Amino acid sequence: MSFFQSDVVRAEMAEIHELQEEIYNNVFKFPTMKREDKKYHVDILEKLLEKQKVMYARLSLSDDPEAQEMKKRIVESASMMGLPSSVDMTSLFDNMSKAVEMMKQQIDKDL
Repeated sequence: MSFFQSDVVRAEMAEIHELQEEIYNNVFKFPTMKREDKKYHVDILEKLLEKQKVMYARLSLSDDPEAQEMKKRIVESASMMGLPSSVDMTSLFDNMSKAVEMMKQQIDKDL
């Protein structure tokens, strides 16, 4: 069975897509959101990052050619956004998670 034919992978990809849509639909509203809405938005972002990190790990562990191609496209996309092609994606996800944690702390400070 192909990597992308797995029911688990398909469900995870669908959830990642839904989370991305929710975040993208509200990202420009973030500065004007109420505190609780900001916290919810950041929680969704944190959930998305964790799911993306897990999916990337699955892609990395798979020997399926389609999975390897998707992993390659992810790295290329990161490179197009200005990250060095040598960047370790796991470290990138860890750093992004730290940034989200700092956002949560800032929201908690803002009363």
